[in-house]
Amino acid sequence: MTFYDRFSVAGKVAVVTGAARGLGKGYALGLASAGATVLCGDVNENDAKLTAEEIRASGGRAEGFFLDVTQPGKVESAFSDAAYRLGTLDIVVNNAGVEEINDFVSVTEEQFDKIMSVNLRGVFFTAQAAAKIMMNQRRGKIVNIGSLGSAIGLAQSSVYCGAKGGVVQITRTMAIELAKYNIQVNAMGPGYFRTPMTEPFFQNPEHRRWIEERIPAGRVGTAEDLLGTLVFLCSEASDYLTGQIVYIDGGWLAS
Repeated sequence: MTFYDRFSVAGKVAVVTGAARGLGKGYALGLASAGATVLCGDVNENDAKLTAEEIRASGGRAEGFFLDVTQPGKVESAFSDAAYRLGTLDIVVNNAGVEEINDFVSVTEEQFDKIMSVNLRGVFFTAQAAAKIMMNQRRGKIVNIGSLGSAIGLAQSSVYCGAKGGVVQITRTMAIELAKYNIQVNAMGPGYFRTPMTEPFFQNPEHRRWIEERIPAGRVGTAEDLLGTLVFLCSEASDYLTGQIVYIDGGWLAS
């Protein structure tokens, strides 16, 4: 194996949750372009299948399927089926997430439960389902998706920030417990990227100006800006890196 081979994910089997659109779709396309077989899961089954079709049209290998991360039993069944059919489950990108902007004092119980159910509970049990398979394989990569809200508070995003802060802590704990099985668990913290979920921020001129003026790189990120870090965290090159969160934000936190 050459030095550069350690950065390869060719031949690996990866699941990306929330792969129907936004950054999740970008993660799926990126891993596929790097040679992985990608299983694109989302509650929006039709668009998940469209993501997979786009990958196949470009010569990659992919499947799209319905996946609701708030139903752990069904997630576990889907992962077990994939590992049985394809012989392995090497990578899980724990991306599915939701957001509803609201002032802290106006957050309803329904909003709280919805955001926490997907963004924290869903991440926890999706990683658990993956870990059960990977422990038997004695190898695997789990990449949880955090946020700037994992490190700082953001107005009108109190529940989202609480969940994303929790993602960092469960990532660290998972990493400690799974290290002896040669499973690495890390997190990525994207900065401001223009996606369907973040579009409301960009529709507010004042908020958009506040975002853009804080980015030393001088621009909002694109999905392609995340792929180098993602492929690294999913490859053998990161075998001694675990329990970390890597922020990809154009310098936003540093400023």
